[in-house]
Amino acid sequence: MADVIVIGSGPAGVSASLYTARGGLATRVISKGSGALGKTDKIQNYYGFPDLISGEELERNGIEGAKKVGVEFLDAEVLSLGYEEKLTVETTKGVFAADYVVLATGVQRKTAKIPGLRELEGKGVSYCAICDAFFYRQKPVAVLGSGEYALHEAEVLLPTSSSVTLLTDGAELTADFPEEITVIDKKIQKIEGTDCVESVSFKDGSQVRISGVFVAYGTAGGSDLAKKIGAQTEDNHVVTDEKMRTTVPGLYAAGDCNGGMLQIAKAVYEGAVAGTDIVKQARKQAGV
Repeated sequence: MADVIVIGSGPAGVSASLYTARGGLATRVISKGSGALGKTDKIQNYYGFPDLISGEELERNGIEGAKKVGVEFLDAEVLSLGYEEKLTVETTKGVFAADYVVLATGVQRKTAKIPGLRELEGKGVSYCAICDAFFYRQKPVAVLGSGEYALHEAEVLLPTSSSVTLLTDGAELTADFPEEITVIDKKIQKIEGTDCVESVSFKDGSQVRISGVFVAYGTAGGSDLAKKIGAQTEDNHVVTDEKMRTTVPGLYAAGDCNGGMLQIAKAVYEGAVAGTDIVKQARKQAGV
């Protein structure tokens, strides 16, 4: 088992992995596809590059450098985070355990612009099935999404809720959902409710009555994963101290998922801080 798991292969995650691997810790980076850096066309404000460089090239160079010092990379989507003797990371390719985990997922830049969603947050709109499934025992709920993350959240809700409906808001399914989950692919008009969620209305004039809506678009972000294990978040960002430690022992966060300046330089720095501190903590525990 890896001593360190880094979730995210952007500049923060790769920077952290370089320090932990060079510090003698077995390190695995888990990510699914490129993040914001890999989709950036041209970069001209990063130290050491006098000419333009593409984000894709910079990302590739970083990953290749990490591989050369022994970092293992796994292409998989991370679904959840938990604790069973060690920190555990649930992915589409299995569950992995580690002494230390670094959240370096970037920030969720895509938000659902559905009327009523933001207004009813905490009043029936949730972003964590594991956290809030208890409150919807024997009640009808819905999950917003269409992929593996939405499937995971729906399966968490199935044993306790009276029914689970998947709302794709017009998006195509990218995962196989069991027949117990009702799939509605209509475009959503509004989340209805006064003091709590009562129903979802669609643009074709139809409506479905539900008591809770669980948002699971795309992949799980840093704050989504942090919430699942009880780490403190604030304004959709993970709260850390100056050493990038979260409020959960062994769990760190670095880069855009912490908020602040969304720049490569900041991400690399915070990854280095997290990686360095992990090595210090590991050596201290080992009595070295």
